[in-house]
Amino acid sequence: MAPDPAVKLETLEDGIACITLNRPKLLNAIDGSLIKGVDEALDELSGGDFRAAILTGEGRGFCAGADLSGTGEAWTEVRPKTPGFKVSYDAQVRLADLFVRIYELPIPVIAAVNGVAVGGGLAFALHADIRIASESARFGSVFIKAGFSSMDMGTSYLLPKIVGAGTARELMLTGRIIDAAEAYRIKLVHEVVPAENLMTAAVDKAREIAANNAYGVWQTKIGLNAALDAPSLRHAIEIENRTQILTGFTNNPTEAAIAHREKRAPKWDPL
Repeated sequence: MAPDPAVKLETLEDGIACITLNRPKLLNAIDGSLIKGVDEALDELSGGDFRAAILTGEGRGFCAGADLSGTGEAWTEVRPKTPGFKVSYDAQVRLADLFVRIYELPIPVIAAVNGVAVGGGLAFALHADIRIASESARFGSVFIKAGFSSMDMGTSYLLPKIVGAGTARELMLTGRIIDAAEAYRIKLVHEVVPAENLMTAAVDKAREIAANNAYGVWQTKIGLNAALDAPSLRHAIEIENRTQILTGFTNNPTEAAIAHREKRAPKWDPL
């Protein structure tokens, strides 16, 4: 019997997909098979058939970070004469590039954090657009506990933007693990729900997004990413100006006005 795939991609309903990290015996720890599986799922999600995606973990964990069991697949293919430092660097870049793909995916990603999310697991959550946690979720920037620094997998860039620099410093310097209630208090997650309601809450949020026009959602996601890195208000406003004028060349603004007058749901242009 073939082994279960390390990552599952399924369509939950029209336009909404779910990526499930599927190594539950190891709390969905990251190995080469999981990286490859997420990469393949992102290929499919980039094809234009979906409006939003949910990222979650199978079993009682979201993702426990790197697989330290020694039983997982290598993160990269290694040539016999490749020096050790190059092997390590290539592996580091391989996973980091995967997280950037999630961040830059043209559709929003909702992390449904069902359990422990530490190290690379925290990075999976940080690179999502929205984070919803079950009451059993736990979060931690624990790289420093493994003898490294906490400067890893986009954490130093995203965590301060999400929770503020001071809170990020404390979490990254101590490496302590926080529960869902604290994660909500510091605005790391947007909502905390009972475990049995987690996927319902995530799907409801995906439906809210998918109810909007596809062009607007796409431009809002990539525009926000650009505006967050803008060096000034003027730069951000110029991005907004161009985005709004381009939007006017779709039928969506006219349709929104007509639908409002006719008291019906709008019929948006496909993207």
